[in-house]
Amino acid sequence: GDMLTDQIAQVHRSPGFITSNLIGKDDEGRIIKEYEASHGTVTDLWLDHLDGKETSMNPLGMVEALIGAMNHAALLELEADASKQDKFDEIMNYTETLRRAMHNTFRYGQGTRDMAGPTGFTTEAFIDKVAWRLGRYLSDQVENELPPVLEEPDRSYVRKGFDNIDMAKLHSEFDKYDKEGTGRVGFKDFTKMLVKMGIAPEKKSSDKEPDV
Repeated sequence: GDMLTDQIAQVHRSPGFITSNLIGKDDEGRIIKEYEASHGTVTDLWLDHLDGKETSMNPLGMVEALIGAMNHAALLELEADASKQDKFDEIMNYTETLRRAMHNTFRYGQGTRDMAGPTGFTTEAFIDKVAWRLGRYLSDQVENELPPVLEEPDRSYVRKGFDNIDMAKLHSEFDKYDKEGTGRVGFKDFTKMLVKMGIAPEKKSSDKEPDV
């Protein structure tokens, strides 16, 4: 099995891109999975590291093995206790975001030397770049969360300056966005309304750090 995975890995130019997954069942019928990176160059690189030499190890296969183990462990915990759903979702989001950060780092030509050539990143520089990108992606998720919906009781009142408003037409315009007929406009429809009116606040192009 290791020989076959090594051969397949070479087709993709690097043994760092493949993992070995062993699957079985325990006495209770639960799936057991074991993940490992299937490249054979780590020992040599580790010895070079101990000698103080610069290394450039592609860790994708190893990280994919860790991701597989984390996801499977989270699934087993969820199957044993349904109240762990939030934790399961958190782990799945983290591992998927980590995978995207690693893949995008390679896509930007910031990979290790087996993929990017002699100008590729060292082991430490590559890890630092992935960590930086992962942090940005996770931070964006927090910043892009929708604000909480504030519920207010219905109440009718008259304000100065409303006397000249055509309330029938106003209700008609409101109904275009109140598609569920609840008397409330959701955030998504509210955004469309502001965009149509030309008053939606826009981001400054310099606010977002480029993803490179």
